[in-house]
Amino acid sequence: MTTTTTTTAVTDLYPTRGTTEVTVPRQDPVVWGAPDTPGPISTADLQAYERDGFLAVDQLIAPDEVAVYRRELDRLVNDPAVRADERSIVEPKSDEIRSVFEVHRISEVFANLVRDERVVGRARQILGSDVYVHQSRINVKPGFGASGFYWHSDFETWHAEDGLPNMRTVSVSIALTENHDTNGGLMIMPGSHKTFLGCAGATPKDNYKKSLQMQDAGTPSDEALTRLASEYGIRLFTGKPGSATWFDCNCMHGSGDNITPYPRSNVFIVFNSVENTAVEPFAAPVRRPEFIGARDFTPVR
Repeated sequence: MTTTTTTTAVTDLYPTRGTTEVTVPRQDPVVWGAPDTPGPISTADLQAYERDGFLAVDQLIAPDEVAVYRRELDRLVNDPAVRADERSIVEPKSDEIRSVFEVHRISEVFANLVRDERVVGRARQILGSDVYVHQSRINVKPGFGASGFYWHSDFETWHAEDGLPNMRTVSVSIALTENHDTNGGLMIMPGSHKTFLGCAGATPKDNYKKSLQMQDAGTPSDEALTRLASEYGIRLFTGKPGSATWFDCNCMHGSGDNITPYPRSNVFIVFNSVENTAVEPFAAPVRRPEFIGARDFTPVR
């Protein structure tokens, strides 16, 4: 008896990493849940998220909780075993830890945060389904020279290099230190999530090893960024420790260097719909490691 395995082709709605830069109108909803879906986000805030691509929450977690997560962050970045792990990314100049990936698997403290209904409940409400963690990390941006993240759309990378088919993914950045207007805060172009910018240039093999320190492949042109900024403007996010910003996977965003004395640290969690699980990369020769782009699609409970 002979058995045959077939693979269903997935349509590429968002071509990228070709010979030229391309612009594609968004083909997917922004808010996937029904308007009457119960959850922690109000109808007005969901409408604002649909329009702008982001939602700022002044206090997602309380000061005593922030202190717990700060201690855990400090423990992780000062642990020699964590530093030696491939999931830790160091600053190219200072050799200090920049990010620690898959933090919800490394730390039970951060795993509990992922499962917190204030966090995962908002993700389910926006995405209209159960969700799993596509990526998690702590970002450490110490003062006096920590480098920023250049302008990019996360979905462009996750589509090209991780194989996410559709824009059914949401990120949350939870501040563990004060986000001033001077210490390299998050910047988003409001409304940019409704236009996909496919970048020019092929993806090198193992591109993630370079891109996690300094983005190259998947970087928009100056002309495209100027056009988007002129159309949508730029919003800089500030806030107290415990504040949070939810943003759509296709928002054009970035952050500057932190040359102030004031550190900026946050927890970054990416939730993807269980109905949008990763396939093979759409524009890369190989998958990225699973600690960057998960292949375990178990729903968060």
